[in-house]
Amino acid sequence: MHKAKKLVKICGITRVDQALQVAQLGINAIGIISVKESPRYVYPANQQVIFESIKRFAHNIKRVTVVKNELLENLIENFSKKNFSNVIQLHGDEDLDYCMNLKNQLPDIEIWKAFRINNKKDIEKIHPYEKYVDAILLDSWNKATYGGSGKRIQQKYIEGLNFNRPWWLAGGVSIDWIENILKNINPDGIDISSSIEISPGIKDIIKAKNILEEINK
Repeated sequence: MHKAKKLVKICGITRVDQALQVAQLGINAIGIISVKESPRYVYPANQQVIFESIKRFAHNIKRVTVVKNELLENLIENFSKKNFSNVIQLHGDEDLDYCMNLKNQLPDIEIWKAFRINNKKDIEKIHPYEKYVDAILLDSWNKATYGGSGKRIQQKYIEGLNFNRPWWLAGGVSIDWIENILKNINPDGIDISSSIEISPGIKDIIKAKNILEEINK
């Protein structure tokens, strides 16, 4: 029996019906990709429809917009308007000044920063960001893509980590890894995407339910 219940995010949602189906599973966050080159990209108008539906159905679920290397001014302008997302996940090469300015300009929006981990030094570079972000997400490093590759971080780099902010594990999280994650890595949250997909952006709801049961058992 695991002592602490883990936060769970389902990322790469592309349809309203699937957003509502995974919301019913008792997850904590739903992520929508706003990176145009991603196969899971959702146009802004469709993002709004999905997030509005989530907000009506389960307002306590965090609504996460995933962006990568957006112009800071554009991001601030877009989120200063009426926006149905309440979390910005920075999944690119955004530096410390970028995060600081974004947090100062959008104090009511949670800022999550993703870091791609290739070695131990990548972990050491994270700590200065803790002051300016609300959560940290660790993903695997991949030359071809910034996320959604299904590759795992080498476990030796992420065992026993402690940050001043909640941290999420992403990258290749599948049902066969859950027991190991809970026992040996112990993140605050688990971010799931490609392992529960039929095709990019289309989730297998049965697989999602099964992995949630494994996390919560």
